This record gives sequence, C-alpha cells and structure tokens, in this order.
Amino acid sequence: MPTTHRRRLADMTGLMPLIETTDTRDPQAAYRELQGHYGAVAPVELEPGIPAWLVMGHHEICQVVRNEQLFSRDPNHWRLFAEGVVAPDSGLGPMMFPRDNAYFADGEKHRRLRGPIDDGLESLDEHRMARFIRATCTDLIHDFEHLGRADLVSDYAAIVPMLTVAGFFGIGREQGHELRAALIALFSSAEDSQPAAQRLEQILSATMQSRRSVPTDDLTTAFLRHPNLHNDFEIQQSIVLMISAGYETTTSWIAQTLRLMLTDQRFAGRMRGGRLGIDDALDEVLWRDPPMSNMPARYALVDCELAGAHIQRGDALILGLSSANNDPRVHTDDSWLEVGNRSHLAWSAGPHACPAQRPGRMITRIAVDTALHHLHDVSLAIPADEVMLLPSPWTRCPASLPVRFTPPVRNS
Repeated sequence: MPTTHRRRLADMTGLMPLIETTDTRDPQAAYRELQGHYGAVAPVELEPGIPAWLVMGHHEICQVVRNEQLFSRDPNHWRLFAEGVVAPDSGLGPMMFPRDNAYFADGEKHRRLRGPIDDGLESLDEHRMARFIRATCTDLIHDFEHLGRADLVSDYAAIVPMLTVAGFFGIGREQGHELRAALIALFSSAEDSQPAAQRLEQILSATMQSRRSVPTDDLTTAFLRHPNLHNDFEIQQSIVLMISAGYETTTSWIAQTLRLMLTDQRFAGRMRGGRLGIDDALDEVLWRDPPMSNMPARYALVDCELAGAHIQRGDALILGLSSANNDPRVHTDDSWLEVGNRSHLAWSAGPHACPAQRPGRMITRIAVDTALHHLHDVSLAIPADEVMLLPSPWTRCPASLPVRFTPPVRNS
C-alpha cells in the first residue's frame, strides 16, 4: 500500500523526472510505479532541483481544477518561482511562467481574457472551415502522393493544424512553418524553449501591426477590437495561447490517431469494413494517449491535503491527464465496452476546460479521413515499436510516421 507522504516537497530528492512518464513506450507503467509508492498524488521532478506534485487520479484532478479557492492557475503563487529557485532562463518558462492570457488567470480576470477566445471560436464559419481544412489536406497529400512514401507527421499532421489555426489569425503558410519550429522548441521545455517563445511573439507582433494598419476578416483583427483585451501584450498573449494550444494538441491528436489506425487491427479493419472507425479511434486516443499527457499547472493557495499528500502553500501541481484517464474508477480495460464513453479528462475540466474541442475534433477528423481516403494501401514503413516521440514532459506526439502507399495512376 502507498504511504502518506508528509515531507515538504522542497526537501524531497531522488524523484522521478516528469519526462519519464512521457518519453517511454508504456507511460502507464511509469504512472503505476509512482502510484504504487505514493498513491494518486506523487512528487516528481520537473527539471533538476525543481519538484512538483503529479496528480494522477481522476477524482483528485477534478477536485483541483474545480476549486480556484485552493488551487490557482497564476504562477505568481508558485513558491519556487517567487523565490527565484527556478532560473529565469529555465526551459519551464514558456509553459509555467506568468503570461497575461486566460491560461494563467483565475476568477474574473480569467473570464475577461477567455471571452475573446470564446467569441472568436463562436464566430468561425464551420462549413467554410471544413472546406478549408479538406482543401489544405488534399493539397498537402498531392505534394507527396506520387512518391509512394511520406512522413505523416512532418509532411502532414504537423502542417494541417498549423495552417488552419494560423489561418484563423491571417498568418500564411511560410510563417506557419516558422511558428511550427518555434512551438516544437517551446513544448520541449528544453534550453531553446525561451528563444523559441520570443520568436513566436515577434511573428505575432508583426501580424498585429499589419492588421492594425489594414484590418481584415480574421481573429487578429477581432482580438485587436475586442473590449476585453486592454493592451497589446494581452492581445499578443491571447493569440499565443490559441495558436500554441491549438497547434500542439491537434498535431498530437492527428498523429496518434493515424498511428492507431495504421497499427491496431481493431481500427485498421475499418478500411475493409471493420467495426471501429475514425470517431472510435479519435476517442480511443483521447483516453489512452491524450494530446496533453501532463498539463501544467495549479499552485496551492493554502496548506492542504490531497489523497494523502501534504500540499504546502506555493507548491506546484501538474495534472496527470493520461494517468487519470486510465483510472479504473472511470475506465475499464475492455475497449469494446468503452465505445462511446467520453468521461475522459483529455480536455481537462472546470473553468479552464479547453474551449476548442469542437474545432479541434473537426480538424483532426478531416485530416485523418482525408489521408486514409487518398493514400491507397497505406501502411507504416517501420515496426510500430520503432515510432519515436518528440521529447516533452507534457505531450507524447510521434516524431515521425514514415509510411508507404500505392501512388495514384496519373494520365500522361
């Protein structure tokens, strides 16, 4: 049985690095190891000398995300940040340092900053968006389908959401590729994450300046005009939030769904009349390998206890969404019985639940469907267990999905 852990988090050493729960072929084994020793809430190391609590239970995560009086999204409450223990140039900065957007705010400020995002998503013309996504997917496939081979991450899954989400803000294809490189570095939380975040902000500031001079029908113009956003920094950071969250999570969802449909016979049979199809695969990924495996962060506002862990004021808590989705209290091991079960926490819960679930699903579903429709006899070109992951303590996105397929016959 796990033991209650009452030592101060800052005094704990020899902790499992958080990245060991993502950079592995069996993340649930890493979570089980932590749960076996500590229970539903375990101490982990974010980077050398920087500990945090990893909340792994479904019920416990719901407790945290629905109680802003005890657990804040504002990193100014993070003791190790406030005391300067976390280095100013830490790779954790882009994901965990304060920013003036809805992700890092609580209460009334959160509602004010989330308003433009909700309004922007509500204003999207879904029929127009679906046509754009399908045309984008078809054009990308047309670029490589004659080769009979492709990388469905770098050639496809990583480009579709970037062109789509960047397109919401009037950012074109060339700068979209720049944004993608910056975001890969940002989500790695490695040494180059802060320069990457700065490059991202430079691109967005230039776009804002352009739209201020020549307004157009895009979300950048809408954000510039929105009364809830009080200055250019809030506008910029709100765009950063939408693009970074929309890009990373959707890329991972597309890539993981394609991987599943190419390697799991329950889904591979779909192209031969099998029972499970794309929507089932989308939900399976949300349960088993959600776009965000570990989500930063909440910060304790008072001393409290959570599932036997003694949380001190100022401690950081990471939401182990992937682990919580595997909690036997909400999910069984029988995938056939779980068809249609959407009580997962892939989009978190509470006031900060992802506002873009509907467009995210649209982008992912169209991308997967278009690839499977156009790439005939497509199959993975390497053994399934050789698929590598992009390094990140937060996500588990395949780095590459090399495939083979039959090129189309073109009239001469």
